[in-house]
Amino acid sequence: MVEATAHSAPLERDARAIHGHDDAHVNPAEIAIGVIIGRTSEFFDFFVYALASVIVFPALVFPWMDRLTATLWSFAIFPLAFIARPIGTQIFMAIDRRHGRGTKLTIALFLLGTSTVAVAFLPGAAQVGIWSALLLALFRIGQGIALGGAWDGLASLLALNAPEQKRGWWAMVPQLGAPLGLMLASGLFAFFLGTLSPEDFISWGWRYPFFVAFAVNVVALFARLRIVVTPEYNEMFKSRELTPSRVTATLKAQWRNIVIGAFAPLASFALFHMVTVFPLSWVALFTRESITRFLLIELVGGMFGVAAIIVSGLLADRIGRRSLLGYTAAAIAVFSGFAPQLLDAGERGEAVFMIGGFILLGLSFGQSSGAVTSNFPKRARYTGAALTSDLAWLFGAGFAPLAALLLAEWFGLIAAGAYLLSGAVATLIALGLNKELGRRLD
Repeated sequence: MVEATAHSAPLERDARAIHGHDDAHVNPAEIAIGVIIGRTSEFFDFFVYALASVIVFPALVFPWMDRLTATLWSFAIFPLAFIARPIGTQIFMAIDRRHGRGTKLTIALFLLGTSTVAVAFLPGAAQVGIWSALLLALFRIGQGIALGGAWDGLASLLALNAPEQKRGWWAMVPQLGAPLGLMLASGLFAFFLGTLSPEDFISWGWRYPFFVAFAVNVVALFARLRIVVTPEYNEMFKSRELTPSRVTATLKAQWRNIVIGAFAPLASFALFHMVTVFPLSWVALFTRESITRFLLIELVGGMFGVAAIIVSGLLADRIGRRSLLGYTAAAIAVFSGFAPQLLDAGERGEAVFMIGGFILLGLSFGQSSGAVTSNFPKRARYTGAALTSDLAWLFGAGFAPLAALLLAEWFGLIAAGAYLLSGAVATLIALGLNKELGRRLD
């Protein structure tokens, strides 16, 4: 711990110097701001890549293939970040134990920014052949390892400091980053698609959102360091036992909680990609509609998602987070039965699909972090919550675009609805089996 303090001391001095005070009290609202900024930056990186995996990479990296096959190969690279993320968690938890949370977060976010901005310089297959795909895969793995280290514990700290009657409200705060990141990414891509010729967009226009992502990461780094390296918050992390435990020991002692916690939010995580990446690929591949227009629909859907996440906090405090997760999983199961027909019903159907899907997503996703952070004893919460989040994203979201597109191509859109249904069923089973989770959430 002495070594960790020594390494973190310069970061603490810099953070205090930037903000002009030494030991000023940092209130919970500032934790919430740090959490939102951090999550928005992570999700912006995520969606910039996700949108490019539909709009750009099939043509740039796999130009010799037909559009469908090229998109499938692009989606095959997509989950590499989710596979690498638990590895990053293990690496950066060790850095946290030895050198402190500030050092860990700095390295992780610079790796995330570097991996993201490196994609902006990606040469196409026309220049380097198969190396284009290999470099893209390498950068994607770098993003995943960095995301494993970007876990700062602020969401758990926020939940632990929330009044008991307001736990649902504070649990939804970190989740606001997802629709905010999507809106920013969709708006940028829509702007460049709408103002540039197709040739200019594929040549250089698509690269600018990746440069913006790097800049956003730098801002997020300072916003989060402002909190995590100050003495009062270091002491609060320690008093709440939000310190890194060894990954292997945590897995051995908490494997049941980790598995159940990973499956509990699968309905929202499966829906997450079914209303963001997958429908964009469907529109791009199987319709003649404007991609720019659909990105704007996603932007509007993100607004509904923000509102629904806020409502989820109010509802969770009235009926309990476990009950809300169960009800929304059942609603997602119902939605999966007619969602494919809406997506295939033209412009109005797409709009209803997107807005309805984002409302359901906001209500369910808004409380998925509560399911993760409430399922562990204090001594294992910091590492256990990070591992659970990693696995939930891997199982629920990592392969969703590839699986949904393959199923839709082989069996029609109804099969994509069945995939979404499987996520809802998994959530209901997990909530039903884990009575201890239910007791803690309610």
